Amino acid sequence: MAGYPLSSGKPSLIVRKLQPDNREMPLSFVDTDTIGNDLFYRRNHFPYPSLPQTIYWLPVNGLVHMPKIFTLDEILQLPSKTLKVVLECSGNKRHFFEPKVFGDQWEKGAIGQGYWKGVPLRSLLELAGGVQPGAKEVLIEGYDYGKQPNINQPVTFARSLPLSKALHPDTLIAYQYNNQPISFKHGYPLRLIVPQWYAVASVKWIKQITVIDYEFNGPFQAVDYVYYPDKETDAGAFPVTVLNVNSSIQKPLNREILNRGMHLIKGIAWTGAGTITKVEVSTDNGSNWYPAQIEAQNSNEKYAWTSWTYEWHAVKKGEYTLLVKAADSHNRKQPSIPFWNRKGYGYNAIDKVRVKVE
Repeated sequence: MAGYPLSSGKPSLIVRKLQPDNREMPLSFVDTDTIGNDLFYRRNHFPYPSLPQTIYWLPVNGLVHMPKIFTLDEILQLPSKTLKVVLECSGNKRHFFEPKVFGDQWEKGAIGQGYWKGVPLRSLLELAGGVQPGAKEVLIEGYDYGKQPNINQPVTFARSLPLSKALHPDTLIAYQYNNQPISFKHGYPLRLIVPQWYAVASVKWIKQITVIDYEFNGPFQAVDYVYYPDKETDAGAFPVTVLNVNSSIQKPLNREILNRGMHLIKGIAWTGAGTITKVEVSTDNGSNWYPAQIEAQNSNEKYAWTSWTYEWHAVKKGEYTLLVKAADSHNRKQPSIPFWNRKGYGYNAIDKVRVKVE
């Protein structure tokens, strides 16, 4: 990982695109597992939206028994919950696919986490009288919109959730991040938080919620954010949803020169299914694997990443390839070769850095 800009000795976001604004977290230089707004990655498809200048309204309509419009103040008064949740862009690590794929070349920093406070989506649906029979999905639209290839009219960023996920008690309409109102660039005043799914599902700047009786096929659901295993055709395509089991080495840096002696290899591991149960490190390019020390997780942080460390005694001079792989409680393991797909989603191959010991 290279090219991290530093300002006054402090790490800052790495620009991947200016219009729209896409920037990643400098993972190697982050020492906390609660990421502040200044280092939380930004992923946008369109320019930042213009929000209503007067009172903020959130309509909840469609196949509910009593369609309702909530004010922001009403939502703030409802029973809430706070969850520590990791959000990962499905294009995280796209840079590492071989053969290369088109799209923003994210390295390891299109990921972040912290404490999200909000109201369960199901609570708003219940206050709107509950969903009607025949409902299939809940459609969430944002205020952000713009042009998309092969579409004549501007489109709104919108995604749907199956009813089972929408009604999960931990799917939140969030209004705070780390005890402060969500920043404008991360979705103020309301954004969806969908734990364990790639962050495309966590729609920002929510404009409207609609319960529908069909499968939504908007461009960010039926065209983009779909795995296409075949380079030329759409054969075998399936949607991007649950986070893959994954891990990253934060230190040492790739291509770093080290002295002989003890070195701490450290990083993070995360998953969208269950919890991380094992992290293993290799210091000889996979010939031997050793268990890393996994940081204990609180039961109320089941949606957060897990920090891990491994103490390495570098005795001999030479070049070394350091590897890490994780496994979760659903027996999912990181593969040695990633699942290639032509849009470059869900990269989760064994992570590596190369170092030289002198």
